[in-house]
Amino acid sequence: MIDPLSVSAVVAFLGAVGAGMANEYGRRLNEAVGGMVARVAGREVTAPGGQADREAVARVLVAEARRDPGQARLLGSLMSGLPDHRTAEGPAPQSLRAPARFFTDRKDALTLLRGEAARKADGRPRVAVVFGPPGIGSSEVAAYFGAQEAHRYPDGTLYADLRGASAGTAPTASVLLRDFLLKLHVAAEHIPPATEDRAACFRTLLGSRRLLVVLDHAQSAAQVRPLISGAPGVFTIVVAARPLTGLDAVPVPVGPLADRDARLLLGELVSKQTLAAARATLPAVLERCAGSPFALRAMAPYLAAPVPVPVADVATTDGNPVRSVAEELYRQLSPESARVYRMASLRPWPALAAAPVAVAAGVSEQEAARTLAELAERQLLEELPDARYRFRPAVRAHALEAAAREDGLARCAAAVARAVEYYVRLAVRADFAALRERPHVDPLFDELGPGEYEDEGAAIATLTAELGNLVESVLAAEEFGDFATACRGTEALWAVQLKAGRHEAVLPALRAGARAAEQRFPGTEMAGRMHTQLAFALMETPSCYGEAERELEAAAEAEERAGHLRGQATVIESLGLLRLRQWRFAAALESFDAAGRLLDGIAATDRDARHLPRARALLERHRGRALRGLGRFAPARQRLAVALEFFRAPDTAEPYNEARVLTDQAETERDAGDYTAALRLVDEAAAILGGQKATAHLDSLDLIRRECLAGQA
Repeated sequence: MIDPLSVSAVVAFLGAVGAGMANEYGRRLNEAVGGMVARVAGREVTAPGGQADREAVARVLVAEARRDPGQARLLGSLMSGLPDHRTAEGPAPQSLRAPARFFTDRKDALTLLRGEAARKADGRPRVAVVFGPPGIGSSEVAAYFGAQEAHRYPDGTLYADLRGASAGTAPTASVLLRDFLLKLHVAAEHIPPATEDRAACFRTLLGSRRLLVVLDHAQSAAQVRPLISGAPGVFTIVVAARPLTGLDAVPVPVGPLADRDARLLLGELVSKQTLAAARATLPAVLERCAGSPFALRAMAPYLAAPVPVPVADVATTDGNPVRSVAEELYRQLSPESARVYRMASLRPWPALAAAPVAVAAGVSEQEAARTLAELAERQLLEELPDARYRFRPAVRAHALEAAAREDGLARCAAAVARAVEYYVRLAVRADFAALRERPHVDPLFDELGPGEYEDEGAAIATLTAELGNLVESVLAAEEFGDFATACRGTEALWAVQLKAGRHEAVLPALRAGARAAEQRFPGTEMAGRMHTQLAFALMETPSCYGEAERELEAAAEAEERAGHLRGQATVIESLGLLRLRQWRFAAALESFDAAGRLLDGIAATDRDARHLPRARALLERHRGRALRGLGRFAPARQRLAVALEFFRAPDTAEPYNEARVLTDQAETERDAGDYTAALRLVDEAAAILGGQKATAHLDSLDLIRRECLAGQA
């Protein structure tokens, strides 16, 4: 309930403000609240970090609201500006894949799942863990249950694959919650940055829904626990290779198919007549497949072949049906296809496409495309919805063994290096096209130039689509000791980090880039860039502010050792932006002034001199924001006027930044009490942004408009 005279309501509002800084709208709301608190308290108050701090700030605000009806209206207007996630609308999500056409047995597993689904609601979460070894069909059981019991879940299904590529890249609960909230039609700019706040939003949305959640390839209880809802209509199925210690859930074991059921499955796949004709080799096939549905599906085509697979070739080798069948299928490949199979497996690429596989394997792109399709047909690869492919982990393990045996370390390393170079060059050109005005450190940007994309959005779309592979390429470069390439690939992730908001997804690469820079480029501009880029990602989450500050300190030290004044200024400016989020407006102003002094030290002949006018204009804007937070409205107006003049001048015009400065000016007039001037500036900014998809910024303008109308009332 929005009640500016209720301490508990204001405490909840302050908590939501701190949790909502995932976008410009949230950050502007946070600054507006910080400025209000400073004016009411008569002094600067650091942004509250816990419940006790929020209660103290809330009591100050409520006391003033009770004394001044105008203050009560303004506070109420701010409180009404929070997005209401519960009103998200849209079609029911249906992200669980369709089950296989032929499905045999599993009656016991399905009975257990149906029992948990139909259990009378008693306050306990509905959770089951379906588990079994690779290739046994645990995921298929969940998919089949979802299809058969769809009537129970009119509000849809949510599916997430929890396996990662390299170590440490499995999606975190925070990343998975973001994906689920997007599927539930929460706008990206309204998703909170902190995991616990995302979990709270998720639980709120699921409170009255009847929905199935499937968490596939789970690694641990900790990974899935924040995703489990106690809502009576929600059933969560966790799929894992083993029971998950520490997770209270109904255990649903999935074991090998009995011979009878294995024969039934083969009969459905190849027909009963074909099965009868292959009776001489059938026992050996059943022995090798050992009740694994994956293995049976992979071997089924050979039973229908004109020349049946010799019995001697299908004898069980090591008791692992997936590896055994993968070896048999591998023997059937041509030498060229076998090489593609091996070279594609050398890194756990999230998605395999023809072009990078061709580069790694040293074949034409057409040959790579043909071979990938063949490998998928033979069940050695899984086909993804976007016409790309991926390995099953157990099959990839076999391919790696074959590569080590037949290619050797040197050739494998060279193939990985070629694939990494492909992805890094793609990222460099797309990043350049998405942010042409950004100064670059690595010379490859100038060497390659921007890629040929229709617009910035198309370049961002490419980076987003390939993000998993781009992150993996950075990790591979670091692992192989190619630290320069790791830094280059990390630098090329800035656009997708900044404009697509994929901060969490790029964090493993950003950390790798910072480590690589300290190995290869300590005390240089590159080290400064890597630490700064990592700090910006950490600044998106309030709980990471301390780590972000440490990264900025490391960046400042590197830039100072390099004698790079513009880099030092950027780091100090970034520290000022962090201070704004903490409501430390005086400290922020000091940082911006210090950054300005560093820019003043850059000579006209310096290579960075051409960037100075824009850098100074941005600093003027930030100074204006800090001064507004301090209640010093006259100098704030002066600083913002200088910034506005730059961003609307014909030869330096940037409409988006012009609108941002106009918004800053509107907030300054609102805080100063000149609501008429503020509304005029809001209209100016809105007119500029009308043709752009700047939803978060338009939301900010709408909030300011409501506040001004409340102030005029």
